[in-house]
Amino acid sequence: MNRAPSLSFSNMRSITFLDSCVQSSCFIFNGSSSSSFIRTTPIKCHRSSNFKTCKASSFSVSAAIVKEEQQQQQQLVGTFNFKSYMLEKANSVNKALDESVSIKNPPTIHEAMRYSLLAGGKRVRPILCIAACELVGGEELTAMPAACAVEMIHTMSLIHDDLPCMDNDDFRRGKPTNHKVYGEDVAVLAGDSLLAYAFQYVSSSTVGASPARVLAAIGELAKSIGTEGLVAGQVVDIVSTGGKDIGLDQLEFIHIHKTAALLEASVVLGAILGGGSEMQVEKLRKFARCIGLLFQVVDDILDVTKTSEELGKTAGKDLMVDKMTYPKLMGLEKSRQFAEELLAEAKQQLVKFESQAAVAPLVALAEYIAYRQN
Repeated sequence: MNRAPSLSFSNMRSITFLDSCVQSSCFIFNGSSSSSFIRTTPIKCHRSSNFKTCKASSFSVSAAIVKEEQQQQQQLVGTFNFKSYMLEKANSVNKALDESVSIKNPPTIHEAMRYSLLAGGKRVRPILCIAACELVGGEELTAMPAACAVEMIHTMSLIHDDLPCMDNDDFRRGKPTNHKVYGEDVAVLAGDSLLAYAFQYVSSSTVGASPARVLAAIGELAKSIGTEGLVAGQVVDIVSTGGKDIGLDQLEFIHIHKTAALLEASVVLGAILGGGSEMQVEKLRKFARCIGLLFQVVDDILDVTKTSEELGKTAGKDLMVDKMTYPKLMGLEKSRQFAEELLAEAKQQLVKFESQAAVAPLVALAEYIAYRQN
């Protein structure tokens, strides 16, 4: 792949790794530098208790130290007001999303975009982005455009997932899906518009981060939704539906790409824009990869244990279309055990950060993903 032209920035007191990387034409997409924030190879996993879990960090620590660190971590989380934190951050995100897309000509497409973008939801992805940014010393203001961008892309994926040619769903978050309100043609275009605007928004609205870090964030976001991310997982999911010989490897591939990739990007974008070091970014990447897979395992469990009213979407849909899921492949109890292991692995990635108080939101978010009921 061709290298990007050399970039220079003046009047800077210090040059970060990313800035010097860009200045020397070591562009983030070429994969030639082992020091890039943009990974060129997937995070390795290992099999444990007959199924996979995200690989722990390379340094080895004794079980006693690990247990003590996790107990300290849990004590801090126990004093953390998660409900208040989520409400505060969700309100900030909702306000920013509302301001990001206004009604203008042509009004129909902007109304369709806003219909799904502002339809509610937990705002887990943008809040993860903000929490990661703040953990490494950044500010909410810096992370907010990226947080909005990942929610725009997530909304796009939901609009397209619900289409008759994909999952053919009539309801999303307790409301009629976009194509049921605006028609399939406008729904497709609303998703396309949100996808394009996400990149415009993060590139034009981010403040408090160097141009090189904004560039790296954009590259990370693009990679997470293309043929190395969301699209790859969706395609394999489609061709695998109804298959009888799907194993754990293929199922994990689907969900690491279809579900975990955007969650991973949310966290990594926040860490990059917040000024995180390469080591901090990679530890947060591993954390996010674990909770991304955890999110899907829990989603599969809820699909077979909750009603449509409880979920706000059609329950049991995976079984109806003969889609492979973790409960179908492993059984309900082993799926729950797998979720617990992923949660433990995710928490372990956070124990070495200097400010364990700043870690509390991410630990609480991981627990929320693990134990949510819809």
